[in-house]
Amino acid sequence: MLFSDIIGQEATKHQLRQAVREGRIPHAQLFTGISGIGKLQLALAYAQYVNCPHRTEDDSCGTCPTCLQFQHLQHPDLHFVFPIVKTDAGDTCDDFLEPWRQIVRDKRYFDLNDWHEALGVETKQSMIYEKESGEILRKLSLKAYGDGYKVMIIWQPEKMNADCANKLLKILEEPAPKTLFLMVSEHPEQLLSTIQSRVQTIRVPRLETDEIAGVLRTQGIDATKAQDIARIANGSYLAALKKLDETEANKQELRDFIALFRDAYTVGVLSDPEKKYESLKRLRQWSLDMADSKVGRERQKHFLQYAQQQVRENFIRNAGEPELNYQMEAERDFSVKFAPFIHPGNVEAIMNQLSLAERQIEQNGNAKMIFFDLCLQMIVLIKIKRK
Repeated sequence: MLFSDIIGQEATKHQLRQAVREGRIPHAQLFTGISGIGKLQLALAYAQYVNCPHRTEDDSCGTCPTCLQFQHLQHPDLHFVFPIVKTDAGDTCDDFLEPWRQIVRDKRYFDLNDWHEALGVETKQSMIYEKESGEILRKLSLKAYGDGYKVMIIWQPEKMNADCANKLLKILEEPAPKTLFLMVSEHPEQLLSTIQSRVQTIRVPRLETDEIAGVLRTQGIDATKAQDIARIANGSYLAALKKLDETEANKQELRDFIALFRDAYTVGVLSDPEKKYESLKRLRQWSLDMADSKVGRERQKHFLQYAQQQVRENFIRNAGEPELNYQMEAERDFSVKFAPFIHPGNVEAIMNQLSLAERQIEQNGNAKMIFFDLCLQMIVLIKIKRK
């Protein structure tokens, strides 16, 4: 991949190019930032730039055999590690290289949910297993194919289990000459502190709204719509793409959010006992539906993240700051009546409960108990009056 293929991020590109030109290439680097801003793309372009024998001041040449192999993600000195779910098809990343190469080449901007969908394991959680550390050590012990760097790109390193991470500490501290670790993370705080201390962190910023809107316009999107979507995307090109693709899954998250808070309001605020009872039954069923194994923990976590974002948007709307709102039309329509119930008296507690549920799902807690308890908490919190 060329630097010129990447949307925006000119300051980060300059930083990476300058390090190569000055011969200051850290052996282990950690690209951090939100999803969909080009972290993996920067790592790929950087790896190609480092190894291109004919690079210019600004970019790889893009035409030499080395560049062509990197662009097809098939250079012998380019290795990948990413979260997987063990199946009969395999138990190491090499067993899933073809779908990985395909999603990187075809989608470019994608997240963990997209990767799970490509693997056909949407209902399961993935990780980087202990066995992968042995594969990393084995690959990096081999003689380099060419005169350049052996590159190990680890996508979502926070998904490494503890045994895998601990076995990489020595090679991260004392790598072989011309070995380059490039980690790409959205949650670096989840990495072992001993790994964080061994890497140089590159914080990749959010994209500018105009940068995202400009790309959307080149895809034939109306200028006004492109600007609206780019603003709502809040710096993530991937978020903009997902907003364009209003799939049933996207709409379902809003429906689930509305169902949770409408019935919590009915039980907690209204006085009609019959309506209270019916809403309580619906909440119980809602919690069972959310806990269904067909939904899967990744989608459960994604809903809880979405709910936190919507609570934030409603709080901002209630505070009278519409210019700071990032919602689509259907979300705004619901917020007209819902926003007054999210205020300084309960917003922090609601966010804490949603965040707690997300952590409990991440830790493989009992989903039925987690979601029903969340319903009960929302019943109590939604009726708190504004201070």
